[in-house]
Amino acid sequence: MHSPNPSQNPIQWFRHSAPYINTHRGKTFVIMFGGEAVAHADFDRLIHDFALLHSLGIRLVLVHGARPQIDDALSKINLPTDKSSHLRITPPAAMPHILAAVGAIRLHLESRLSMGLANSPMFGSRIDVVSGNFIIARPYGVRDGIDHQMTGEVRSIDDTAIRHNLSHNHIVILSPIGFSMSGDVFNLSAEEVAQHTARTLQADKLIFLGEDALYQHGKLIRELTTAQAQTLLDGDDDLDEQMRRFLACAVRVGDVVERTQILPFAKDGALLEELFTRDGLGTMITRTPYDKIRPAVMGDVLGLLTLLKPLEDAGILIKRPQERLESDIEHYTIIERDGMVVGCAALYSLDDESAEIASIAIHPDYRGGSRGDDLLKFIENQAKNSGLTKLFALTTHTSHWFIEHGFFETNVLALPQARQARYHNGRNSKIFIKHIV
Repeated sequence: MHSPNPSQNPIQWFRHSAPYINTHRGKTFVIMFGGEAVAHADFDRLIHDFALLHSLGIRLVLVHGARPQIDDALSKINLPTDKSSHLRITPPAAMPHILAAVGAIRLHLESRLSMGLANSPMFGSRIDVVSGNFIIARPYGVRDGIDHQMTGEVRSIDDTAIRHNLSHNHIVILSPIGFSMSGDVFNLSAEEVAQHTARTLQADKLIFLGEDALYQHGKLIRELTTAQAQTLLDGDDDLDEQMRRFLACAVRVGDVVERTQILPFAKDGALLEELFTRDGLGTMITRTPYDKIRPAVMGDVLGLLTLLKPLEDAGILIKRPQERLESDIEHYTIIERDGMVVGCAALYSLDDESAEIASIAIHPDYRGGSRGDDLLKFIENQAKNSGLTKLFALTTHTSHWFIEHGFFETNVLALPQARQARYHNGRNSKIFIKHIV
């Protein structure tokens, strides 16, 4: 089932969060948020969540942006800057004002993370925060005939220094500013800083706190593979620029960083809900699908019992006691999601050319997607690889689903003789067959 919402049942939510607390302890998270988040009225709530993650033993690298603050600072001196491919062109005259805006945000972050006031969520906290010249930059240069002047790009990240500070329980703050080997200072993209930092550190997570998660046609997209994210970047012209930057970064680090997550910074508790519940409320990008289809093992028996029992009680599936599941475990395939069995199917060989698919089940919270389809494809491939050519299914409730997936109804005489003898059990199941040559 879904993990409880903390606002509905905080005790149950805290109990369900325990596995995630243990999983995340000692891991390195790179979290990027823009100047919009810093300027938001509820930014202190986000600071409190950072402090909580730190107290749970998570190693944090915080990368902040400053776009609206820089825009405001430059507009006050009538020095608007042009953009090329959504990248700011930075004249030398703008750099003192950019450094002032970025420096003010960094100091604000350090001061808020140092709070330890009584009656506040950070009472008694002892957080050491460090920042420094961890980023080596180089000029972005002339691209398509346009000189970007003091706009730079990341050349390298001093991961040794960052790791040293993380190992001493410090929170590391990185600003979108880099220094060249010759001592010049460059204006950088915060997303690029976060991307390179996550890659260099081989971070366990890269998290972007933006205006919102990814939605399509009004529906939250909870999961994407990096390949699917690239397809969106190539073909969806409706993506806003911020989401485009986030997805591009996720694709670039996908071979090193296991998960990239995109969350709304203005949603109170979004970071905690994403990290300490099974489904969260943001968009996650992974190199491979988050759900894992695999053969069942003995340790999955209790999960299978939990999944199948409601369907057995409703008369949809035949009751299978624990002993039967244990003896048949080699026949089962499961869908695992973060350690939870959310789907299953069993494949029983009937003779040299046919098999029966049984016990197909998807947890109610995870229906409506492609999990049933994916599970059936996996089972069909399993049967083909075993040299089988026919797949039978017996059902009392899901006839249409099997028809939609290429099965057609047949009669008991089509079953191998040994299976015919076991057919008459009072259920009067309909029999379907699919040729899988």
